[in-house]
Amino acid sequence: MRKLILVFIGLLCSIGVCAQEVTPSNVITTDKGGIAPANLSKLVRPVMTVPKLTKTPVIDGKLDDEVWKEAVVFKDLIQTQPGDNIPASRSTEVYLGYDERNLYVAFKCLDEKDKIRATVTLRDNVFSEDNVRIWLDTYNDKRHAYILAFNPLGIQQDGIYTEGQGPDFSPDILMESKGSIEDWGWSVEVKIPFKSLRYTAGKGKFWGVNVARNISRLDNEFDSWVPLPRGVQGFINQFGTMKGLDEIKTERTLQIIPTMTFKETGKRISQNKFSNPPITPDFGFTAKYSITPNVTLDAAYNPDFADTEADAPVVQANQRFPIFFAEKRPFFLEGVDIFQTPIQAVYTRKVENPDVALKLTGKVGKNSFGVFGAVDEPLFNPYAKKAYIGVARFKRDFGKESNIGFLATSYNYPNKHNQLAGFDGRWKINKSSEFNAQILGTTSKNYFYNPNKDTDEYRVGNGISYSYSYSYEGKNHIWGFSGDGTTKDYRADVGFFGQTNTMNNSVYVGANSDPHPKNNIIQKFATVSFGTINDFYGRWQGWGLNSNVNLSMKGNMQIGGGASLGLSNIYEDEFGPKRNVNQSGAFFNDPKRSVYTWGGFGTFNRTFNKKFALNGNINLFLNTFDYDFGAGRNYPRVSPAALAFGQGAPLDPGAAKNFTYKIGATYRPTDKMNFAFAYRKSTLTRNDTGLVAYNSNIFQFLTRYQFTRFVALRTRIDYDTLTNRIFGQYTFAWTPSPGKSLYIGYNDNWNYKGYAFGQPQNGFLQLNRTFFVKLSYLFQKHF
Repeated sequence: MRKLILVFIGLLCSIGVCAQEVTPSNVITTDKGGIAPANLSKLVRPVMTVPKLTKTPVIDGKLDDEVWKEAVVFKDLIQTQPGDNIPASRSTEVYLGYDERNLYVAFKCLDEKDKIRATVTLRDNVFSEDNVRIWLDTYNDKRHAYILAFNPLGIQQDGIYTEGQGPDFSPDILMESKGSIEDWGWSVEVKIPFKSLRYTAGKGKFWGVNVARNISRLDNEFDSWVPLPRGVQGFINQFGTMKGLDEIKTERTLQIIPTMTFKETGKRISQNKFSNPPITPDFGFTAKYSITPNVTLDAAYNPDFADTEADAPVVQANQRFPIFFAEKRPFFLEGVDIFQTPIQAVYTRKVENPDVALKLTGKVGKNSFGVFGAVDEPLFNPYAKKAYIGVARFKRDFGKESNIGFLATSYNYPNKHNQLAGFDGRWKINKSSEFNAQILGTTSKNYFYNPNKDTDEYRVGNGISYSYSYSYEGKNHIWGFSGDGTTKDYRADVGFFGQTNTMNNSVYVGANSDPHPKNNIIQKFATVSFGTINDFYGRWQGWGLNSNVNLSMKGNMQIGGGASLGLSNIYEDEFGPKRNVNQSGAFFNDPKRSVYTWGGFGTFNRTFNKKFALNGNINLFLNTFDYDFGAGRNYPRVSPAALAFGQGAPLDPGAAKNFTYKIGATYRPTDKMNFAFAYRKSTLTRNDTGLVAYNSNIFQFLTRYQFTRFVALRTRIDYDTLTNRIFGQYTFAWTPSPGKSLYIGYNDNWNYKGYAFGQPQNGFLQLNRTFFVKLSYLFQKHF
């Protein structure tokens, strides 16, 4: 261990983390050559009083309404990236005011007009160009905050920021915004209805607040109203405070969004026959009722599916466990942060085809809660029965930034019953360190595989899953430890989980240099981690040592690289039957396989200008496992056992070389047109036979023309050589506001020189296609 520490120290010194430039501690030289006071990281912002405006400003982005002179002004922003709490390079002012129903925000950003980066882009896609942001901690609990961002044209990006988890841009908040580019710079005006927010009503309430500006071309400069000193863990806990919102007129709001979809799906049923059933209508709706400003009831009937956006293709060869795909359905994304915990016990994509669903969420005082229920019709439904799903979540705040929570889930379907419950907590020890933990217990009545008998046994199984982590963040160094484990019979039928009967523990240490915004290398980061894995039988599953270095460089460029070394053990009863006097084992010959794994990786990311950006990564592992699964007809098994005894031979896992690289690029020839391309190649070659286990090439092409902020035409084409599939998606979208939309689309799926209906294809063969029209509209009633 002493040698490892000395090697790590040498690594840090070699990249310049140990040696820092010595500068006077009481002054900072600004970009204009002046002298500004140092210690901006210790600046304390006053409590800001938001006034009630006498008139309603016109939301046109112009800032020419006299009423803005009544607003409170947030100014003198501080550059926290790439600089370390130094004066901002450009002036920014933010104005806030309110009336009984709305909060009004205006941003005034001085800049050179011809250097402003702004395009007519999609909602929730403005962080890659110039933008301004405001965070509203409406409960002042330093745990959750709305994040609302806008580019110079007023296009919105919105979501929820949760301390310890980061931002979630899935929710869409109903608000109005406009932007304007002027000779002196740019401005944005925003109207945020209070009914779009969750908050505690009443006089004398305080909200946490921060405002910021992001200048893309200046090495992604980030200017914040509050200082963000390094060595302080957390973000929302550093916000300022505002008051004065005493005359909000609270309203109960009922929102109903009916959705009508017309779809015609054709499918090839034989080599020479294509079935074209008639157009099928599909009706559903979602409803939201604000019982109070801080408690909301959501309901859905046949809720909207995300037909307009398919999952991106991934390499699925040589995978032992399920691959995670993010939720895209609007109903399940709303308020999802309350159900998120370190162990993913709630994964709403397990609700596959719901008939009806209800959800109640809110916060009262220090207590947050969420209750969710659904009646589901599983996609694989051999019993033609319904599944009944329920989730209950409760969380209690204590101290300044800590909490303890309880979570329970239930899944019931014929011959498949699962109940889960447990506790979790977050303890903020001090400004630099925190501890997180969760433990869950499950009881299930289901089919469990018994490797000793090579059978599925219908029985009751009980299991436990746990997770813990400690993290410390100093000015120039970080360290921590973590671990998790899952017993053999743990099941989470409403959640997402991978390998069972395993536990791992790890430690890490890292260091970073002070930032130097004028240097070619602005900042350097390095980390080293070590972890061990074993199962609950006491068997050693492996260990790993990983290191990486990352450089933040001038010109909006990041470069990184690293290496790993480890040992991986697998056992045949993890894959199938365990050998005994009555049966053969899952593996050919040895029931245990071991591989010393080692390799390295590199990453690159650069935004060259407003029009062009490039990213890439490369991974080379000279020793890793081929699990001997094969990869379809194109790549049958190539292990010694498979070559000697055929594809039906027992599994023969062995060492292999894995080479993967990915390159992606975006190009914007005009402010309204966007092209994106990505290519990923992954190959796995056995060491013993020298044969290729699989060779995957995934091509992705996306083009979008944004006629206006709300009208777009999008084309997406994916090609996967491993499956010989070409997927196309062509969509016209009109999305003027959350809840109001029109989609007209066409999706198709082709086979190219692959296998279909038991025979090889020489060229293109269309397998299925779908035409659809989807219309939704938001109806609101205020009480």
